[in-house]
Amino acid sequence: MDHHAPAEAAEAHLATRWGPFRALAFRDPVDRTEHLALVHGPVHGHGDVPVRVHSECLTGDALGALRCECGDQLNAALQRITAADRGVLVYLRGHEGRGIGLLDKVRTLALQDTRGLDTVDSATALGLPVDVRDYGPAARLLHHLGVASVRLLSNNPAKARALEEHGVEVTARDPLVAPVRPENLPYLQAKRDRLGHDLPLPETPDA
Repeated sequence: MDHHAPAEAAEAHLATRWGPFRALAFRDPVDRTEHLALVHGPVHGHGDVPVRVHSECLTGDALGALRCECGDQLNAALQRITAADRGVLVYLRGHEGRGIGLLDKVRTLALQDTRGLDTVDSATALGLPVDVRDYGPAARLLHHLGVASVRLLSNNPAKARALEEHGVEVTARDPLVAPVRPENLPYLQAKRDRLGHDLPLPETPDA
């Protein structure tokens, strides 16, 4: 079990459109990357805390890109956390494109446009790994916050398993299904069919 505390951390109140949070910025002692946690309500010593472990996605989170569902999931998670009166959103930086980085992510998008490849094949066509994300920083932060157990807001069973391998008790995994659009349907189908995500999808957005 990994109980390393953040090497460096800073905390401040943060008012958002979803409600008030404690913003905890921290530099992970292992990967040396700066990550962010938004904490709503009391979580220390509590179990079944709603937790979203969110991978950085500049295009989806900040720019409103429709090809992925990242921005929709981020918004939905913050809404669920505030509605539950407690919870944590861990925003993991360095996870762009499932860990390949922004430049290579855009290269994969170009292959998807020009060659019709999906999100998996466009990565492997460039000799890139499909997923190299490390959830250790999220686990270390949840331990630091004293969260006893989590209800993980995710469609990805592998994410729950990864947190458990780092000593986080996951009592449940609650799906976080975003609206299906023509722009994101191929991406969502690839995540369901090739990456094992729990996504009930129509074959077309109008089905």
